Formats: sequence, C-alpha cells, structure tokens
Amino acid sequence: METIWAPWRLAYVAADSSVEKKTAQSEAEKEGCFLCRYHKDAPSKDRENLVLLRGEKAMVVFNRYPYNNGHLLITPQEHLGDILDISAEIQAECQELLARMVTVLRETIHPDGFNIGLNLGHVAGAGLPGHLHWHIVPRWNGDTNFMPVLSDTKVIPQSLEALYDLLSVKLNSESA
Repeated sequence: METIWAPWRLAYVAADSSVEKKTAQSEAEKEGCFLCRYHKDAPSKDRENLVLLRGEKAMVVFNRYPYNNGHLLITPQEHLGDILDISAEIQAECQELLARMVTVLRETIHPDGFNIGLNLGHVAGAGLPGHLHWHIVPRWNGDTNFMPVLSDTKVIPQSLEALYDLLSVKLNSESA
C-alpha cells in the first residue's frame, strides 16, 4: 500500500460537530439503546434479553449476532460512549466482570484463546457508539474453516439460549 502525505485533509477529518447537535444525537441514541433498555427491564426479563449477569454498575450481555460461540459484551449500565467518561469505579467493575467471564468461559466451553476488544466510535467499528461495551470472543484452533471463505457464512454450533443456561448454572454454582 502506498502512503500519500495530505496534511490539508486534517481540517476535514477532525472537524467537530456542534455541541447542540451532539447532545441531541446522544439523547436520541440513549432512547433507542438496547443496553439501556435491558438495564431498566426487570431482572425477570434477563433470560429473554440475554443479560447473563448484573453487577452494581455494569452487566454481562450475550451478543445477539455473535462472531463466535460464547461472544459476550461487558457494559456499564450507564449510557456512556467514551472511555474518558467512565469513572474508575465503573472501569474496575467492568474489568472484574471481564476477567470473571473469561474464567467462566474457559471452564465451561474450553476455548483455546480469546479476542477481547473495545471499539471507540462508529468509525472504529462500534455498532452502538453511544454505549461503551467490551467484546469477549472465545476462539478455538480451527474455528475459521471453509464456510466463511466459500460461502461467507459463519457456523455457530450452539444456540444463545442453551449457552445462556449453561453459563447461568456455572455462575449460580459459584455464588452458592
């Protein structure tokens, strides 16, 4: 790939929208945010919403469109879109939940590794840029096979509900 030096483009790329526009967009995003809705819903709807675990300030949710079996989201319960907006207390709880879920996934579905990431902003790949969330994606040797290459199809070998039940049993046995 060739690189072209074009410093005059910085003014366009770094252009900031008005504060009023950003505030209006943020409020609209919050109203349509499924993570905020899950937080407000009663815990009795957790299985339906695929909320696996609630902490004091954060929660664990299954990704409804997983990249791989066991794909989880760790998210603050508060609608915050930037890592700089999160208190140290919320960051600590998110990291504790992340580590706990890696342990639970290792003990239940035995992945060979993990991709763990955070996409900040729409251009960085955040599908829900207004509500920060970390992805935990379990990986196995050979989990990329001919299906994605030949037919642009990913095979997920377990239903979300079956895995939800399996992980719930593990988490409940830890609490007992």
